[in-house]
This record gives sequence, C-alpha cells and structure tokens, in this order.
Amino acid sequence: MDLRAELLKSIWYAFTALDVEKSGKVSKSQLKVLSHNLYTVLCIPHDPVALEEHFRDDDDGPVSSQGYMPYLNKYILDKVEEGAFVKENFDELCWTLTAKKNYKPDRNGNSVVSHQDAFKLWCLFNFLSEDKYPLVMVPDEVEYLLKKICTAMNVELNSCELDDYLSQEPQGQGGLTVWQFLDMVNSGRFLRGIEQEAVSMAVEEVYQEVIEDVLKQARSSRGYLWKKGQLRRNWSERWFTLKPSVLSYYMSEERKEKKGSIVLDKHCCVEVLPDRDGKRCMFCVKTSSRTYEMSASDTRQRQEWTLAIQTAIRLQAEGKKSLHKDLKQKRREQREQREQRKAAKEEETQRLKQLQEEKERKLQELELLKEAQRQAEILLQEEEQRRRQQHEEMQRTLEIQLQEAEQARASMQAEMVLKEAEAERQRKRILELEEMQERLQEALQQEVKARQDEESVRYAQARLLAEEEEKLKQLMKLKEEQEEYIIKTQLEKQVLKQEMENKNKCLEEAQKQLEEVRVNRQRVDQDVMVAQRKLRQASTNVKHWNVQMNRLMHPIEPGDKRMNVSGGGFAGYQPLLSQRDSSFR
Repeated sequence: MDLRAELLKSIWYAFTALDVEKSGKVSKSQLKVLSHNLYTVLCIPHDPVALEEHFRDDDDGPVSSQGYMPYLNKYILDKVEEGAFVKENFDELCWTLTAKKNYKPDRNGNSVVSHQDAFKLWCLFNFLSEDKYPLVMVPDEVEYLLKKICTAMNVELNSCELDDYLSQEPQGQGGLTVWQFLDMVNSGRFLRGIEQEAVSMAVEEVYQEVIEDVLKQARSSRGYLWKKGQLRRNWSERWFTLKPSVLSYYMSEERKEKKGSIVLDKHCCVEVLPDRDGKRCMFCVKTSSRTYEMSASDTRQRQEWTLAIQTAIRLQAEGKKSLHKDLKQKRREQREQREQRKAAKEEETQRLKQLQEEKERKLQELELLKEAQRQAEILLQEEEQRRRQQHEEMQRTLEIQLQEAEQARASMQAEMVLKEAEAERQRKRILELEEMQERLQEALQQEVKARQDEESVRYAQARLLAEEEEKLKQLMKLKEEQEEYIIKTQLEKQVLKQEMENKNKCLEEAQKQLEEVRVNRQRVDQDVMVAQRKLRQASTNVKHWNVQMNRLMHPIEPGDKRMNVSGGGFAGYQPLLSQRDSSFR
C-alpha cells in the first residue's frame, strides 16, 4: 500500500464525518478548514490567499468546477513527501473529526478500550482494511488482528466464538466497518476478565509493530540491552526499538531521550559473540562504518533480537519498507487464491449439477409428454370452471359495491342535513352576538357620559373651592385692615365711627357670601356622589354584559340544547336594564 492510499483512507473518514446529510457533498467552508489542517499536519507550504481563492463562495475556482477529489490530488497529495511529516499527527486529525460523530463508547465508563486505544485500533483497521470504499475489514483480517492482540496478552482467542459473532453481525461489502469492529472490542466478548491496562499495553505493542514498523523492542525492565560505547568503551543500559531500516536506542522505555540509532541496509550483518568483560549473551551488529556490541539478559532474548535484526536486514536487501505490508499483501494474495479455487470448485460443482439437472429434465419431459393430453383436458375443465367462478364473483362484487354506494349516498345526505342545521345554528348565534355587541356599546357610551359628567362636576367643585379661598383671603385682608384702623383710629373713634359701621356691613356681606359658597360646595359634593353612583352602576352593567357576551361566545356543539332566546334569552335582563335607566334618570 503506497503513501497516497494510506492518506486517502484517513481523509475519507474525515470527509464522511463532515457529510452530515450523507449526500456526498460538504460545504466549501468546511472543506477549506479541512484543507488548511491537512496542509498543516502534512507540512506542505501553502498560500492562504490562494486557499481563500480556491474555496471562494462562487462557481469559479478548481473546487467548484472539478470537485474536491481532483483538488485534493493536485494541491495536497501530489505535494506530500514521505518522512517530511508525522503520520500519527495526521491520523489524529482525521480520527478527531470522525470520532466525534461516529464513535460512541459506553457512557458508564465500561468500555474495554480507552479513547487513545480506540484511535490506535482505528489506525490498525485502516492499515488492514481493503482498498475499496466504503472501508471494511474482511473476517480473516479481523481474526488476524484479534489474534495478535490476544498473543500480546498471552491469551488464546476463541475462534469459534468469533465465527459465531461474525455470522450474526450484519456485514456490508463482505466485512466489518471500523465502528462495528470497535463495538465488538468494547463489548468485552473476546476479552473477558482482562484489565483495561493489559488491553492498552497489548494494543500499543501491536500498533508499534504494525503501524510504526517496530520489528522488535524490549517488553519490560528486564529486557533492556547493554550497549558498549564507541569512545569510552563503557557499557550502558539502553532501551532498543527495531524498525525495518533503523535500530534506535533510548535512555528509558518512555523513549523521550533518544541516544542514537543504527541505520540498517543490505550490507549489515549480525553475529553472536563469546562472553567477555563480565558480559554474557553478547552479539554485535556490523555496518559499513562501525560495529555495535550489545549484551542481552539471557540466551532467549539474544536469539530473539538477532533473528529480528536479520529479518530487518533481509527486508532491506529485498527492497521492502514494511514487513507487515508485505505480510498483508501475501495474506490478500492467499485469500484471492482461495477465492479463485473456491470459485473454480463451485463452478465445477455447478456444471455437474447442471448436467444432472439436464438429465433429470429430459426424463421429466418424457413423462410430461405422456400426460400432456390428460393434463390438457383437465386444464380446459378447470379453466372453464374458473371462468364461471370469476363471473359469479364479479357479479357478487358489483352488487356489494352498488349497495355500499347507496349506503354512502344516504349517509352523505344525512350528513348534509346535519351540516345545514349546524350552519343555521351558527347564523343565529352570530345574530345574537351582534345584538349583544350593540347593547354592550350602548352601555359603554353611557359609562363614558357618566365619566364626562363626573369630570364637569369636579371642575365646578374646584372652581368653587378657588372662589372660597379667594373670599377667605379677602376676609383676612379686611380683618387685618380693620385691626389697623382700630389701632390707628383709637384717637379718631368718634370721627371714623361711620366708616367702621360701613366696614362692618362689608364684613357681614362677605360672611354671607362665604356661607353661600359653603352651601354651594355641599351641593356640588352631593352632585359628585350622585355622579359616582351612576358610574358604579354603569360599570356593573358593563361587567354584566361582558359575562353575557362570554357565555354567548361559547361554541355550539352538535346535539347541544340551544338557549330559548325569545322565551328566556333576554327576558331576565329587563330588570337590570330598567334599573340602569332609573339610575341614569
């Protein structure tokens, strides 16, 4: 599988995740964001202005005229350089887009694998899936992957149970989708009693072996290899990881601090060395420029490492970049050969079956010829009887349809009569509502008039109060003047006696006017009380008519008893009307 095909598989998941309506179409804005992220993770130089032009919201540009796939091939995949980007970052981008929509782990936290392990299983699925869309993994590859995971945990896979599960699970395109595969793993059916940490370690080991092409690495702290230095010639414990083209070594198994690497090619070789310098189980890797000496913890570990390094050298000599890609291709070829043999066997079986059927058919034809005449007569009699039965059944059917039509016609006529009666009742109700509305308007007009009368009375009362205040002011002024005159005219009492009498007369007249103003005020107060009483009566009448209006607005149901308008509809309201008229009078 070349790099383009690997990238296309992951991009296909990202594209289908954006295709919410499953119509094969995605908006340009989403494709622009996807393309920008692909440029970033694939480390492809690009011009943001050109990107905006390509995905402009119009009918111009390469995306509008040719579609996204030609654009993806021309501007992205054709510019990808192997080794220039981190494949895991690219896969994480596509996994993040598709997992949000499609991956649904157990909400109670009972999933067998974590989210990170699900991502690695997704990568393994893409690697082992068939090169056709939609992507599926055939049952043989499913069994192969599960066996590798179980082997990493020293557990044996129950193949019979797997076959039963695959036979019950609906398979599209001849295999499982990645979401069916993840659901199967999360169900715990094949990993019962195994802790999540053990499953995670096994998935990590298989992921490194298959995806990262790690042919061999130490599995525990006991598996560290001792390496002899080149300059100081001292021995250091290092964690080794073997890939088809390079043997890397780190300070610890976390692989955070890389100390060096040994590039492998077809000219390299591995040899077993005798024990010396206090080290045992020694071996060395010879390259064209240097010899690397190493020491294993035991003979078995040394044998495993030497075999793994020889395998990597053999792959380099054969020009193969990945062991598992080669194994996958061989398994695919074996499946194709099995399918071809199976198809040939089925074709041979089908041919023999056809010959046997042809022989049986000829024998049956001989028997049929003997009974042809008798069967023809029987068929003629049956045909005649069938025609008579059909004629009778058709006649009975027509009679039943005619009766049903008559019944339907009668029911429709009855329904029309009911509808007409209902319409008549509705018309009468409308007339009653219109009459009630007119009466309510009259009551409202009376209420408005009463309010106007009250306003005029209040205005008159205010005017009288103002006059009364003015008179009081004048009276106080006269009293002040009188006191002044009394003080000033004590010596002129005899002279001004006549003037005092005049002032007293004016004072008496002012007091009389004040009494008249008070009487007028009492009369105005009485008029205000009468106007308020009229207003309350008018408000009562309005509320009464609103209640009657709401009752009449209630819709008439079919079959309800109608209110007798002429006998008891408005007769009960006559006393209220007469009482209202009397209150206004």
